[in-house]
Amino acid sequence: MRLRDALRVQRGDVVAFIGAGGKTSALFRLAEELRSDGWRVLATTTTTLNAHEIERAPLAAKLSRNTKPAEIRAWLDNHGFVFLHAGTDHTKQHIIGFHPEVITELVDTVNSDVLLIEADGASRRSLKAPYDHEPVIPADTSLVVLMAGLDALGQPLDDDHIYNAERIRERYGFPDGGEVLPPWMAVTIRDAELGMRGVPEKTRVVALLNKVTANGHERERARRVAQMALRSTRIEAVALGEMQHTGDPVHEIQRRVGAVVLAAGRSARMGRSKVLLPWDGRTVIESIVTRLITARIPEIVVVTGYRGGDVARALKKLPVRTVHNPGYMAGEMLSSLQVALGDLAQTTAASLVVLGDQPSLDGRVISRVMDAYATRQGGIVVPEHRGQRGHPVLFDRRFWPELLALESGAPRDVMRRHPDHIAAVEVESDSILRDIDTPEQYRQERLWAGLSDK
Repeated sequence: MRLRDALRVQRGDVVAFIGAGGKTSALFRLAEELRSDGWRVLATTTTTLNAHEIERAPLAAKLSRNTKPAEIRAWLDNHGFVFLHAGTDHTKQHIIGFHPEVITELVDTVNSDVLLIEADGASRRSLKAPYDHEPVIPADTSLVVLMAGLDALGQPLDDDHIYNAERIRERYGFPDGGEVLPPWMAVTIRDAELGMRGVPEKTRVVALLNKVTANGHERERARRVAQMALRSTRIEAVALGEMQHTGDPVHEIQRRVGAVVLAAGRSARMGRSKVLLPWDGRTVIESIVTRLITARIPEIVVVTGYRGGDVARALKKLPVRTVHNPGYMAGEMLSSLQVALGDLAQTTAASLVVLGDQPSLDGRVISRVMDAYATRQGGIVVPEHRGQRGHPVLFDRRFWPELLALESGAPRDVMRRHPDHIAAVEVESDSILRDIDTPEQYRQERLWAGLSDK
């Protein structure tokens, strides 16, 4: 995936790179992608950079009092990508950036398609906590790219390895020199006084974990960091990638996915509530919700109806929300989904629709569906076993208005309208096809799960 696509950069954006772990590489990678698409890219900094780093730009120019906006526009027309700076320091080894007021003037007078800004320094560390004067993010910024390098994991939490490590230790009580763990990196990224310090309130924020290779174990560690960082609703998404990679620099992008568990049905064929039946020392609904928690789904909404109070009480100790569907007696699945979509957070990017009567659902299926969405295989993801499609089904937010507009039918009606957006992912488990509608199915599922048939 290209960096432009992962960040959803639009014409007119002012993009500020902050944090640590490869900001300059990311800025230049994005600039070259946009330039190759025919964009006129202006770049600069509000901090200092090594002079040799800007040599990658087709044109790096000092902005003086005599430089006219028309001259900058001509440079953009001729070169496509221009890096502006305020000159060099006395050593001639570092270029000097601009005050944010100068950035505002550039936005107002130079009609570039996009403005990219390195707004932070990290002395080549891969993780940082800012000092009080950092970062320097111009008020015109529309997108902040908050960076960290995955290679900070396992490094000692000291100033030799982590920028301003003392501030992280003071805020969270982590031990001096302790090895940086995924939760430590995640809280540093998402904390309002650390990674998010100085970010304008209404500015979009995408975190970028750099130096994430294709190695399976390393990718999984990066996913853990991403999922924990997404607990901050200020962070729209977390991209995982390698800015120095010769191919596309982003491997996947983690977004906030909310699970919708449909548990409102009357269980007419069963004769009693399916979701409250015993299962492995718990109820069926507890077992399903626990599996979603294990899969690190950050937001889980259980839709209740029949015996809704009992279902809510069964789940009261778990980190989920219950919402009652008053129309569960008619059109339970569709109406329950519509109730849940209205209850999910505005920052939720997709909904994972889970049936409340599939206690044998394999947790690997959930991971497979989530991975397909993270790697942008489709906006609708459905698991498939030997040619048969089942549940859970994931819907990107762009399809929610159509789901909410349905007056009858089922979610599959929306799927039929968008076959080109569906990713059918093959799974080994047939648990996606099995449920417990009847007493016989319930007994059979218990036997397959190694439980008694009582």
